[in-house]
Amino acid sequence: MKEYCGVFGIYNNPNAVYYTYLGLYALQHRGQESAGIAATDGNKIGYYRDFGLVSSVFKSSVLRELSGFIAIGHNRYSTSGASDSPDNIQPIVVSYKYGQMAVAHNGNLVNALELREKLEEEGSIFRGTTDSEVIVHLIVKSKKKKFLDKLIDALVRLKGAYSLLVMTNKKLIAVRDPWGFRPLCMGELDGSPVFASETCAFDLIGAKYLRDVEPGEIIVVENGAISSYRLPETENCPRSQCIFEFVYFARPDSKIFGKSVYDVRKAFGRRLAKEHPVEADIVIPVPDSGVVPALGYSQESGIPFEMGLIRNHYVGRTFIKPDQKLRDIGVKVKLNPIPELLEGKRVIVIDDSIVRGTTSRKIIRMLREAGAKEVHMRISSPPTKFPCYFGIDTPTKDQLIASNHSVEEICKYIEADSLGYLSLEGMIEAAGGNFSEYCTACFNGEYPFNIPESVERQAEKK
Repeated sequence: MKEYCGVFGIYNNPNAVYYTYLGLYALQHRGQESAGIAATDGNKIGYYRDFGLVSSVFKSSVLRELSGFIAIGHNRYSTSGASDSPDNIQPIVVSYKYGQMAVAHNGNLVNALELREKLEEEGSIFRGTTDSEVIVHLIVKSKKKKFLDKLIDALVRLKGAYSLLVMTNKKLIAVRDPWGFRPLCMGELDGSPVFASETCAFDLIGAKYLRDVEPGEIIVVENGAISSYRLPETENCPRSQCIFEFVYFARPDSKIFGKSVYDVRKAFGRRLAKEHPVEADIVIPVPDSGVVPALGYSQESGIPFEMGLIRNHYVGRTFIKPDQKLRDIGVKVKLNPIPELLEGKRVIVIDDSIVRGTTSRKIIRMLREAGAKEVHMRISSPPTKFPCYFGIDTPTKDQLIASNHSVEEICKYIEADSLGYLSLEGMIEAAGGNFSEYCTACFNGEYPFNIPESVERQAEKK
């Protein structure tokens, strides 16, 4: 499974562009395909976007050319729209009758196809293929007079996940969908309001975390004043915060949904040790997302924690493997075992999830080749059985090994001595909440609302 996007914005700061650049740096884990920044000086919006990591997109010369006291930025991993089209890189910047605006979107709309077809029938012309562009067209076509009313008029037509930053020549607006799927938090830096997908972006620039943007809330910053509004019918939308943010996506040093990711992730490991104990000599993580739950498992079980697998952090997202022999080396490009730690040991391996199972099998084979006597796999989340339609690029159901095989069959396939998943009930309890707070659809198939058949068919064609 792959990450979706990260957004960052700041208002009324002379170094708005540079702080946005740093904010995107901190949020790089949320998207590595492309990055963009839009900024305004109060008269016009300038922007720069390109494919690549933040460090390669924004050279010093680019940052110097962008100017403004308001800025928003976006890191992208595509969940909707082709990843190779420059028109899909965000923020989306447009000029229309009443001026300019820029939009940065984290999430995925399940009714985007339906809305797009209707807009095209009415004469709208789209440059890209993202669902985010639908939001821009809805705002522009609204017959309301005031910009906030235009925005609300557009938002009430959306169904799905959206944490948005919208910038005009003089305003910065933050919005979170009524279900609250994706995180969005608010901070303050020397009197400047700041917004980001995760609080780790605040830590980097020295901003103070204030609170989360609430589900269904619209925060408008203009003329030095901060105003809060609510989307209509918000109370009819069940809170559906993505539990997988805690499992894998968010950085462990972030605070999301009002909770420390590190603390929740460690609690997952502790609960996992209670649910699936096994006699062993060492506990090792699959880095990086397995590290914190492995610490929790180790502390709860009393079995020593070791870094038996070392990750190469300088590997790109793709690895060219021209023949079968080199394909088998693929996982070793990213992970390398330490034989001195593993020789003759009974090993518990902690990972965040099993998607197709192929990587887990390669890791277990690697550990055995390095001398491990036994390999017991423990997963800090329940079996992933259903696709996500709200901003996570999951495989289709037929490609998710847990949707078609029992735990015993998966254990045999990955060649582990035993396999244990964290229970769904244990996960929710460890997160310190209840089922009414979180979206757990990828585990139990219970989506917060009906998914259109067109979206399911479109996902199956991927």
